[in-house]
Amino acid sequence: MIRVAVVDDQPLVRMALTTLLEAQPDMDVVGQAADGAGALALARRQQPEVLLLDLRMPGTDGLTALRALTADPALTGVRVIVLTTFDLDEYVYEALHHGASGFLTKDAEPDELVRAVRVVAAGDALLSPGVTRRLLGAFSSGARGRSPHPAIATLTPRELEVASLVAEGLSNDEIARRLFLSPATIRTHVGRAMTKLDARDRAQLVVFAVRSGLG
Repeated sequence: MIRVAVVDDQPLVRMALTTLLEAQPDMDVVGQAADGAGALALARRQQPEVLLLDLRMPGTDGLTALRALTADPALTGVRVIVLTTFDLDEYVYEALHHGASGFLTKDAEPDELVRAVRVVAAGDALLSPGVTRRLLGAFSSGARGRSPHPAIATLTPRELEVASLVAEGLSNDEIARRLFLSPATIRTHVGRAMTKLDARDRAQLVVFAVRSGLG
């Protein structure tokens, strides 16, 4: 069973999300919270595999909670999907930078939400090629400042190449075909790049790569 926690300041939203997820045969909602402080307490108490986290909440907001959560070594197993009303706004950029495994807008279809929980629980990032293209577009247009990761110089030429293709939104299989390598070899390069950059998952690797001028 996938252990899920739901954090939103609106009771009706929490109830709707909980009802949807509890109806899935492979999911168990282990708790709810109404603000960022409650999210942290819930995460520490229940250790959910996936935490659905609203960004805009009164008091301790979702972004503040996310920073604290991803900085806590005891919570490395908790993966966060941020919920937002506005697609790719300032808060979403910051959430991805601080370790969110992906994001969903609140008007997402129920099936999208269920799939997202399964994808993130499996250790993958919820960033589609379309999202990564928009991230790249925002950086290249000057909307976001470039800030190279301090460890980017430790990547080998091949790891840099693979990271840049990850930042373009390509899957491991697509990168393997592009570089005439096996998917297993690409997974190894991606894993090493993530380790060197201390990226929590593929979503954060994309943000680090884009901010470092790759892609």
